[in-house]
Amino acid sequence: MGNRTTRAGIVGIGSAVPEKVLTNSDLERIVDTTDEWILERTGISERRICDEDTAASDLSLRAAVAALAESGVPAKELDLVIVATITGDMPFPATASLIQDRLGATKAAAFDLQAGCSGFIYALSVADGLIRAGTYQNILVIGVDILSKITDWTDRTTCVLFGDGAGAAVVAPVNDGSGILSFALGSDGSGADLLKIEAGGSRLPTSEETVRNRQHYIRMSGREVFKFAVRIMGDASLEALEKAGLKPENVDMFVPHQANIRIIEAAARRLELPQEKVFVNVQKYGNTSAASIPIALDEATKQGSIKKGDTVVAVGFGAGLTWGAIVLRWGIG
Repeated sequence: MGNRTTRAGIVGIGSAVPEKVLTNSDLERIVDTTDEWILERTGISERRICDEDTAASDLSLRAAVAALAESGVPAKELDLVIVATITGDMPFPATASLIQDRLGATKAAAFDLQAGCSGFIYALSVADGLIRAGTYQNILVIGVDILSKITDWTDRTTCVLFGDGAGAAVVAPVNDGSGILSFALGSDGSGADLLKIEAGGSRLPTSEETVRNRQHYIRMSGREVFKFAVRIMGDASLEALEKAGLKPENVDMFVPHQANIRIIEAAARRLELPQEKVFVNVQKYGNTSAASIPIALDEATKQGSIKKGDTVVAVGFGAGLTWGAIVLRWGIG
């Protein structure tokens, strides 16, 4: 990945979350759980939940406007909009097309990408390749998920984990030494049954029976996904660092997918990173799937945890099973 003629980088970033806060105490009144149990096992104290009228494109638009403002790139100059999501507004058309229209990005192509919680990293890799090839100049990458609408609120093993949110990044050519240095992407489809929604597709179309059996909600084999995540977060991060010619000691900030504090801590131990080099906001938002990493990058930048020139590693895992890691030299600040 060192022979590129043009390097792509994130030149603007933004995020958006719903106003409504659902705390662990609130969940105690919904399912058989406790604040102590949730905190000890996940590190989550609260999460943000959309109202019934808010869809993925609504949160995405807010995040996109913020990212475009920071980048200085007008919407009309966008060449492409990529939305990573598993909870688009509808099965088709693509949520990216809806956002493209609402932004007034009249010359942009648009499509959705699905890789679960790894989606934002996958989408960044697509944007990087297109810019490096000289195909496009300005690409808007969005990670968004409204998981509250596909969560079974009677299932205490999953409903405590998830929240809603969106994050957006403007990716463009950079020549100041910043930019995307490397990626490591992967998939193991043999684990597809560990994290899925069974019904609603061509394998098991929607019917009275699938609705009655609650087959349109997230189902997860928590223990197996946990073991997979603990291993792959470290493996993927080390692979991406090696491709960039770097080592863990070169990392200024580690931004993992915010799924579970114990997974985050295990990945940090694998990389031998001190706590001050690991960004954590899972306690506020829970697992927001494809939005997790861009929300964390935006927060870390705004509060000064990530500064211009820093070497940043972001890594995620998700349904598929998929995983993705990226090494960036941060260019905002």
